[in-house]
Amino acid sequence: MLTAFARAFKTPDLRKKLLFTLGIIGIYRVGTHIPIPGVDYQNVQTCIDVAKGNQGLFGLVNMFSGGALLQITVFALGIMPYITASIILQLLTVVIPRLEALKKEGQAGTAKITQYTRYLTVALAILQGTGLVATARSGALFSGCPVASEIVPDQSIFVTITMVVTMTAGTAVVMWLGELITDRGIGNGMSILMFISIAATFPSALWAIKTQGSLADGWIEFGTVIAVGLVMVALVVFVEQAQRRIPVQYAKRMIGRRSYGGTSTYIPLKVNQAGIIPVIFASSLLYIPALVAQFSGGTSGWKTWIEQNLTKGDHPIYITTYFLLIVFFAFFYVAISFNPEEVADNMKKYGGFIPGIRAGRPTAEYLSYVLNRITWPGSLYLGLIALVPTMALVGFGANQNFPFGGTSILIIVGVGLETVKQIESQLQQRNYEGFLR
Repeated sequence: MLTAFARAFKTPDLRKKLLFTLGIIGIYRVGTHIPIPGVDYQNVQTCIDVAKGNQGLFGLVNMFSGGALLQITVFALGIMPYITASIILQLLTVVIPRLEALKKEGQAGTAKITQYTRYLTVALAILQGTGLVATARSGALFSGCPVASEIVPDQSIFVTITMVVTMTAGTAVVMWLGELITDRGIGNGMSILMFISIAATFPSALWAIKTQGSLADGWIEFGTVIAVGLVMVALVVFVEQAQRRIPVQYAKRMIGRRSYGGTSTYIPLKVNQAGIIPVIFASSLLYIPALVAQFSGGTSGWKTWIEQNLTKGDHPIYITTYFLLIVFFAFFYVAISFNPEEVADNMKKYGGFIPGIRAGRPTAEYLSYVLNRITWPGSLYLGLIALVPTMALVGFGANQNFPFGGTSILIIVGVGLETVKQIESQLQQRNYEGFLR
């Protein structure tokens, strides 16, 4: 990986793209530290110090925003509205025929869906920004902080609207920065911003493990966590690269005097076909009952049960529910993102077939069978990656959103591998030596 980056900096046009990407990242990180108008910055810092290591329901969202959410800055919402909008549009593509038709139109249809995603991102940013401002005004953003209700001193309508508009504009700017990286940088802009947001929380979280440790002034705990993190990264790289290759052959066809086809290829089915989506779905769904319980008044039985069983990351009921939701959403997302019947019809249309399998419906059934077989280990792998680091790090006093948790590792490794592949492909295009030298 380091060799690829070194070669990229020696290539003039790639060096410009990398420097442009680093400049956009710098702007993004500056925006995560600029507070929005109407917020008492000193009270915010006081509450962050009080709630350090116990961020509660907002810990995961704060991680995706690079720590900007709890500081209530311009980029407080980060890229979460865009991620949510992209997932919603991807799910609606299967349900709404109009979106499915746009998806099949190629580049023009994809551009239209991207435009819909932008509109939905702005709408979700307004909704989430309003919720964040209301939470900050009520003092529920930092439970247990004595000055939590004084974070927003002026609670007039004008100030509230200004705060919501500022955060919505910040989300639009983040979306624009991501698209700039995609168009003029090294590509994959939104994923790179997500990578930077999560990586930005690493130093403080690692140092918190060291300061909270008791063995050799915390260095033994620190070294153990680093070792566990490296092992987890190696495991994720191994499984993310694993795939089942289904061989496909294309029959020869004579069109005029020319012969077409007769080639052999394969369909790559990844073990983790769903990626990080099931973990995000499961986390979001588990936050809903805890969020409802937090904002509901009284001391009813259902609220007490939720607070005792579904808000602590190390509780057995929470762990079991989280694991089962990840497995369910893995199968659900694979079912809507990969259509065996469509793949079988396309193969039949162009004269392709799987050796030993008849074209048409038998091919679709075979693809479904193989997909179900490899989705089981993929879903179990996602569940274990999401839970094992959390359970192992509880003994070191880490919170459940520690950077070496499952969600952050999957995102960082996935984005890192994709970025390196893009750089290597661009290097290969510029340094192709050919067969005749």
